[in-house]
Amino acid sequence: MKKNWQIFWHILIWISIIAFFLFLIHNDKMTMHRTLVIFVLYGSINISLFYLNYLLFIPRLLNRKRYGMYAVAMVFTIIIYGVGKYGVGLMFKQDVLVHMKVMMSFWSYFTSTLFVSIIFLFLSVVLKFSVDWFLNERIQRDLENQRLSAELAFLKSQINPHFLFNSLNSIYSLAYQQSENTPGAILKLSEIMRYMLYECNDNKVDLAKELQYLQNYIDLQKIRFGNKAFIDFKIDGQVTDQQIVPLLLIAFIENAFKHGIANDSLSPIRLLISVDQEHLHFYIQNKKHSNNRDDMGGIGLNNVKRRLDLLYAGKYNLDIRDEIDTYTCELSLVL
Repeated sequence: MKKNWQIFWHILIWISIIAFFLFLIHNDKMTMHRTLVIFVLYGSINISLFYLNYLLFIPRLLNRKRYGMYAVAMVFTIIIYGVGKYGVGLMFKQDVLVHMKVMMSFWSYFTSTLFVSIIFLFLSVVLKFSVDWFLNERIQRDLENQRLSAELAFLKSQINPHFLFNSLNSIYSLAYQQSENTPGAILKLSEIMRYMLYECNDNKVDLAKELQYLQNYIDLQKIRFGNKAFIDFKIDGQVTDQQIVPLLLIAFIENAFKHGIANDSLSPIRLLISVDQEHLHFYIQNKKHSNNRDDMGGIGLNNVKRRLDLLYAGKYNLDIRDEIDTYTCELSLVL
């Protein structure tokens, strides 16, 4: 079907060009018969020369870097077409070869048509290389999109195991302590995993669902700490129909609980999310353990940084401040 459309557009363009010249040049001094011979008949001959080069010589010789053979083929083709055009001219002497009542010789006519033949050959080369360039660009874009999609799928596949690993560690701690909160933690984890498995398959999700997912994770952590986890979580602005890339913010909260002090009521984890219709500002700060030697971040933050680069390129600003006593992350992005 696509090839049929290409043929249709080629035919339409050539008909339009010939019709344009017929309209532009035809006048009382040029008979209709002579006009048809010169512009329709010879136009068709030159068009055949165009496609001979476009469909045969360029793909089989020029594209394969057989430059010598291509040059020889061009010379022979120009000669053969020159002879052929002169032969056609002999059939329509008065319209083609007679100029001011003088009969043109072969060489005079050949040299006069040489430039026209070269023009059509040149145009076929320009069109072929232009089409090939656009096709190659599209192929490269498709390959790049496929590569980025594969990379995003890989990054996203890392999120579930990474989150599950941390959460199971928390639940294991509760089970080890024989805490009565263990069943509630398992139920909360199942709700979180249901969201991650069934509602995060699209490129973007409703911001309201993503914020509820963050709240569920915070509730799970509070259960882990025996409701002694202190986090100041606020949402400013109206959450309506905004959308966001799923599982983008959780890494910051995970790291706050993993590396920070969560059970100090005087220094709670501070989490503020401000939203409007087109922007989101995320702020989280936690107090650091004095003996915490682990690098802040790990897989989670490296993952989210890469996803931001791929999905919000030029539309986000991430500021991470690793200070002596506190660790702060601020993310601003265009939704």
